[in-house]
Amino acid sequence: MDLSCLNTIDCQQGAVRAVRFNVDGSYCMTCGSDKKLKLWNPYRSLLLKTYGGHGNEVLDACGSCDSSQIVSCSSDKSAIVWDVSTGQPLRRLRGHAASVTCVKFNEESSVAVTGSLDNTVMCWDVKSRNTSPIQTLKEAKDCITSVQVTDHEILTGSVDCSVRRYDLRNGSCHADFVGAAITSVSFSHDGQCILVGSADSTVRLLDKNSGELLGEYVGHKTQDMNIESGIITSDNHVLSGSVTGELFCWDLVGGNVVKKYTHTSKKVLNSISIHPTQDIVLTASVQTIKVWGKAENAPENVVNV
Repeated sequence: MDLSCLNTIDCQQGAVRAVRFNVDGSYCMTCGSDKKLKLWNPYRSLLLKTYGGHGNEVLDACGSCDSSQIVSCSSDKSAIVWDVSTGQPLRRLRGHAASVTCVKFNEESSVAVTGSLDNTVMCWDVKSRNTSPIQTLKEAKDCITSVQVTDHEILTGSVDCSVRRYDLRNGSCHADFVGAAITSVSFSHDGQCILVGSADSTVRLLDKNSGELLGEYVGHKTQDMNIESGIITSDNHVLSGSVTGELFCWDLVGGNVVKKYTHTSKKVLNSISIHPTQDIVLTASVQTIKVWGKAENAPENVVNV
């Protein structure tokens, strides 16, 4: 896989805690240590909107299925649902007893799912005026670091070394013990596998249904930092950040390092976001984000650097 850096943006919001594509990959959100959330056209370095209202660092965000709303979460123990066009907060979700580390919408963007340092996952009906969560998942024995949501499943990763998959159709919880604190979880695009990044500098590929270990990917360094990983849209390469400032790219089947892309030398590359339909990747390190992709596949009006 051959990617080149298509663009670099200095987000000017302190350290970027997370970068996230919107639903169709045309825009992205950056979560800052300066308590701000920013919406960008990353291909043109265009800042579209700044959202201010959190009382502490913004740690994660997710755009709705029609891009009209964003939900963000913060170490101020709350999540906020924003109106994208006006920049106004629509709902403030309070219920967690500690920092809210991760947040996702469900497929219809009617429910927001939040994970927290208080070891719980909460589900919120964002269409109703109800101020309390409609469901609280308490199976984890330690902090929740990552959450993913599909049409019928919630996937969580925790510092207690377990991946939990909740099937909303029958109310079951399936847990897989990995043996190291988990920093990120994600589904493969075909929905058959789970990718698990963990604090022992290993990314693991598990069979979703059996929990069988299908592959291990090593070479990067995590050093107990919350480093994100993911599978490229075509399901043939695994990506992860590293405390060395590099984006590691492995062959999914072979497990060998195919390429390393340097974002910033010796600074932590903590967050990545993979385009929903193309082989384009966003990386965040310290105060900058970079857009990586194939130059010929770049969306129109991309600014080459």
